Amino acid sequence: MNARVIPIKLVGTAAAPPDGGRQRLRRWAQAGFFVLFVLAPVFNLLRYDLVAGHAWLLGFEWHAGLEDFSAGRIDALGAVGRVIGRVLLPILVAGGVLIWVSWKWGRLYCGWLCPHFSVVETINAYMRRATGKPSVWESRQLPPREPDGRPVRYDSRWWFITVPLAVGFAFVWAVVLLTYLLPPFQVYGHLLAGTPTRNEFIFITAGTVVLSAEFLFARHLFCRYACAVGMFQSLAWMGNREAMVVGFERDRAADCASCYSACDHVCPMRLKPRNIKRTMFTCTQCAQCVSACETTQQDNPRGPLLQWVSGEAARHNEAAFAAPKPERKSP
Repeated sequence: MNARVIPIKLVGTAAAPPDGGRQRLRRWAQAGFFVLFVLAPVFNLLRYDLVAGHAWLLGFEWHAGLEDFSAGRIDALGAVGRVIGRVLLPILVAGGVLIWVSWKWGRLYCGWLCPHFSVVETINAYMRRATGKPSVWESRQLPPREPDGRPVRYDSRWWFITVPLAVGFAFVWAVVLLTYLLPPFQVYGHLLAGTPTRNEFIFITAGTVVLSAEFLFARHLFCRYACAVGMFQSLAWMGNREAMVVGFERDRAADCASCYSACDHVCPMRLKPRNIKRTMFTCTQCAQCVSACETTQQDNPRGPLLQWVSGEAARHNEAAFAAPKPERKSP
């Protein structure tokens, strides 16, 4: 006698996203690092105090040691040694770690941690709601739907949220940057009491105006052309042919016809993810293009066309873009 199997549907369980939760994890990482960015000066984790004349690191005062030279307790050679050991060496170590990570995996810091890039993506999303375009420089509107098929309604009334949000982010950034230079409790105390000093008021006002303009008009452009941290990461990444890249299966390009170029539309840097690495110089490895491809191709038995690849697979991915050289005919 055959047993009868009755299928049971679990109530309250959500299906796993096609990308395995990659974007959810990335957003949590961004949110956590943004909180760290805001609170680091408050807990003296990292800042330079212009009032005290020294830095703070992990809750401890960090001096270059030049006060001993000024007092005559050490000579010039000893002062140079302290500057090298206490200032230059830590900077070189931190920079070396960042460059090494970038050499292997690209601009992971930008796409997964950077507090500026998280603002870029947030404003992009709201600006798209208002105009159909993620930036004012786009020539055409994006298709009014998400990669999973959900419709997106464009409405100019979203500007009433987009602009205040950009100004609010700019104000927060200006205040936080000031706390990296002045005692945080002094800055926040003056703001809460409505009695900022003249210099505090000038810094916060100027910072809010400049950053508001940048957040509204030049978000991804700053990341692409003006951010020194991002530029150094990109240069290191380009120097490694086996570094992690977004690989594209060109021999299956016909499958892209069903997805309205979703990977292009979701890229916050406005890049073309299916292109060669050198045109993806400023890729932040946010993997939104990969997640979009996994979503649009979730019913394709052959799987997505975009995925992270590294090592020999990265070399092969770039070689696939190289057009074969025409054979020379013998006379």
